[in-house]
Amino acid sequence: MTLRWRLTLFYTALLAFLLTGVGVITLYMMRVNLIGGIDTELQNTYKQFVTYLVRPIGAADETARLPTDQQQLRAQRLQAKQPNVQSSLVSQIGEAKLLARYYFPNSSVAVEDLSFYTRQTLIDDLKVARTAQEKRELFAYLAGLRGTSRRSLAVDIQRPITLTDRELEALINATDGRLHLNRLIADAPNKEPTLMRLLVVLGPLTNSEPRNSKPTINTSLTSFESEPPLGIVYVARSLGTVQKTLDDLQNVVMLLFLTGLATAGTGAYLLAGQALLPLRRVQRAAERIGGQNLTERVPVPQTGDEVESLATALNAMLGRLEGSFEAQRRFTSDASHELRTPVTAISGHASYLLRRTSPTGQQQESLKIIQSESERLTNLIASLLQLARSDSGALTLQRGPVFSALLLSDIVRELAPLAQAQHTALTSAGEDVTFEADADRLKQVLINLVSNALKAGAQTVTLRSERVGAEVRLSVQDDGPGIPADQLERLFDRFYRLEDSRSRDQGGAGLGLSIARGIVDAHGGRIWLDSEVGRGTTAHVQLPIGNVPELDLDDVP
Repeated sequence: MTLRWRLTLFYTALLAFLLTGVGVITLYMMRVNLIGGIDTELQNTYKQFVTYLVRPIGAADETARLPTDQQQLRAQRLQAKQPNVQSSLVSQIGEAKLLARYYFPNSSVAVEDLSFYTRQTLIDDLKVARTAQEKRELFAYLAGLRGTSRRSLAVDIQRPITLTDRELEALINATDGRLHLNRLIADAPNKEPTLMRLLVVLGPLTNSEPRNSKPTINTSLTSFESEPPLGIVYVARSLGTVQKTLDDLQNVVMLLFLTGLATAGTGAYLLAGQALLPLRRVQRAAERIGGQNLTERVPVPQTGDEVESLATALNAMLGRLEGSFEAQRRFTSDASHELRTPVTAISGHASYLLRRTSPTGQQQESLKIIQSESERLTNLIASLLQLARSDSGALTLQRGPVFSALLLSDIVRELAPLAQAQHTALTSAGEDVTFEADADRLKQVLINLVSNALKAGAQTVTLRSERVGAEVRLSVQDDGPGIPADQLERLFDRFYRLEDSRSRDQGGAGLGLSIARGIVDAHGGRIWLDSEVGRGTTAHVQLPIGNVPELDLDDVP
């Protein structure tokens, strides 16, 4: 993965983390505020409801308060049997419901009387009931009291609001006698329950706020004339509006999150590209510089940062490399020129002695060795001079049209005696491709590749040519022992020999493939080896075809 993408992903992930945190905190705070607002409304409704309970509907009629659930069921059955009967009970229930809905719109309320109890006696009884069985008996008794005295408004009496034993115990032990719960509540028959916020208050059924006149208390709810009756009041309000608000806010936050993330990712990608543009220019310039053009330098961006320092350091390094390469080329060229004269003299004198004198058998053998090594040294000096010219860019090419089939057949004919001496089948195949190249230099490359195959002991060597797009590929394939994969590229290094003893015995100096690569590079092509140990080696030379006219064999001299 490139540095540009890593920077983009890092900044995008960082922004995603921050936006997620902001979104979660925003939704949490909004939920807390909305739930807090509903809790405040439930508290106000509770106060009004308690006031309603202790306030008579008629002038002196204390029986027309919010009816119990049993009274409502009785009235429903009475109306079902005698729909035209307008009983006093039905009238009282209807009047109480209308008045209650006027006071408590959009709320579901219920109250349960705990007669014969005060808050302290209830806490004491719960403390006395220490075992699980005693607690179950106490809660069962309280459930009976609550069930017979339950009064409901906007609550399905068939599915009343209830508390579990654990919730009731928590309510009794609560310091303020209050619980806030989220509960599914059905506010009408045959209607699915909806999620509501529920306030449960355990306290006296009287208004807690000071009033100018003493409220009238329904004494039928308790046996104590001096204390108001203890009860449990349920006040619920739907969370649908809160949930809708939170859903809308969540959608807005998600939209902003995705938009911000896409915008930030795109911006980070573009900014990273702009920031890394000078570095890419330095990279492209450095990739173009090789041994043939060490005089070139990478551009130095005036950014005042690490990229500028890197470019400056690269140019300084290139300067040192250029000086080192130049010293190496000068030494190679000078040494080669200086060595040619004495080597030529040695070879000439050895030839003279062999021709003009009558040496003994041992002397004649020594003179032949001197002559052979002189020729070998002469070839080495010539190779070094050619490499020096190639390194300095002074290798000149005489380009002209070349027929690949004719070139390969000439090489086969020239090396046929050597191949026959080693019992090797040397052939050429493939299509005839016309391209532009220096035929002599290219022949030198291919002869070197075929010679390497013959030296390796191949039984079959095939030269092949084919067209690959706008290039021509010349291949030398053999069935020799093959070359290990880790040494394929090293074979092009100067003086590197795969098998020192074999190469030295046959006169190899480890420069043939280096010279071949220099010639191919001068043509603007490339050379490489494919090999598998035990199955042979294929050397490929791929060159651009260039601009050549349509020719046939008659046009070639």
